[in-house]
Amino acid sequence: MRTVRVYEEAWPLHTPFAIARGSRSEAVVVVVELSEDGVRGVGECTPYPRYGESTASVMAEIAALIPQLEAGMTREALQQALPAGAARNAIDSALWDLEARLHNTTLAQRTASAIPTDITTAQTVVLGEPAQMASNAALLYEKGARLLKIKLDDHFITERVMAIRAAVPEATLIVDANESWRSEGLAERCQLLADIGVAMLEQPLPASDDAALANFIHPLPICADESCHTRSSLKALQGRYEMVNIKLDKTGGLTEALALAQAAKEQGFAVMLGCMLCTSRAISAALPLVGLAQFADLDGPTWLAVDVEPGLPFRTGSLSFAPHQ
Repeated sequence: MRTVRVYEEAWPLHTPFAIARGSRSEAVVVVVELSEDGVRGVGECTPYPRYGESTASVMAEIAALIPQLEAGMTREALQQALPAGAARNAIDSALWDLEARLHNTTLAQRTASAIPTDITTAQTVVLGEPAQMASNAALLYEKGARLLKIKLDDHFITERVMAIRAAVPEATLIVDANESWRSEGLAERCQLLADIGVAMLEQPLPASDDAALANFIHPLPICADESCHTRSSLKALQGRYEMVNIKLDKTGGLTEALALAQAAKEQGFAVMLGCMLCTSRAISAALPLVGLAQFADLDGPTWLAVDVEPGLPFRTGSLSFAPHQ
């Protein structure tokens, strides 16, 4: 019989994380531990208010399933028992981890995935004054980051992106507006980003305004984040987006994330792999998807003042599993 433990953790950040939706100074996560035959599997999720989640609501969803989990609930049964979201992710991740450990294998082996030894991850440049954002971008680039994710809201867009591009002329830039723009002026903004070599624009409009992207000619790829949760999202994204951002907290775990990545590829979408503010536990659960992604944005743990032990081998802009590291 399994035993189940569910608890909350708060991890202070070393620097405030500011985006269009607000600023955060800590990462609050929910952890699920499943123990069976002396073996323990662990999963983590980050409840997200944008999706109607709170720590209390997520823990209540998980608590309601404890009897079934103790009785041996499978990942397949879990998909039917909970909707996509953070609660299901924590359980799904714990089940995958437990399964791998019970069979004395790795998660990559269980999912038949090839995880690169060296992973380039985006490093986020959070909202601030143009000069401050440019300085932060230059510092990240100097430390080794070659892929920078620029957070924007609806203000000082030209000033911010021009200052950043001048500071890091060789960096690959992707821009995330976190639903803060409107359709008016979007064409001009897209052209500005394309003109300075931005590689991709993520979720410029509110998910409820996706219709404005239909038949919208744009000079750079647009990626769906808040608009894409599971495979059921893909049909509505056709003709509006070229890429989807897959996060385990949106899909409800690796089980659906793997299926979403495959379906997205089959339907012509490129894939980005993202994360919330989290510890290395959450990133470890997502690693089987890295090989399917054009961009990996896995810097969540790098914002923590202290990461979980043992943490993943992050460096600025990369995650390296090479033997010599």
